[in-house]
Amino acid sequence: MARIAGIDLPPKKRAAIGLTAIYGIGRARAMSILAGAGISPDKKIKDLTEEEVTKIRQTIEEEGGIEGDLRKELSLSIRRLIEIGSYRGTRHRRNLPVRGQRTHTNARTRKGPRKGTVANKKRSMAKT
Repeated sequence: MARIAGIDLPPKKRAAIGLTAIYGIGRARAMSILAGAGISPDKKIKDLTEEEVTKIRQTIEEEGGIEGDLRKELSLSIRRLIEIGSYRGTRHRRNLPVRGQRTHTNARTRKGPRKGTVANKKRSMAKT
């Protein structure tokens, strides 16, 4: 079983898809990593030799941050925005959409479930 950056890659998937299990690697980056390592993207993870896995590891290290380093970098940049008091930072602090989306309606994923209105509370109290 191939293990890269502390992640067990799914053995039955193609190499191009299996690499996307690592945080920070998408389809395009997976293809460039495999091209740099000289491995066919159609090859299954379980069919990779130990030599090919080390080539992939080296290529990933050369290209840049993944997993913990990338998560840490993202959290630090968000923390910086919050500390300097920018508009984006205040949106992050209040758990609201950051990039100018509409919030009068929608944005339920970011805002969480709807809070009931006062009228709804009165109705529910009258029923009990």
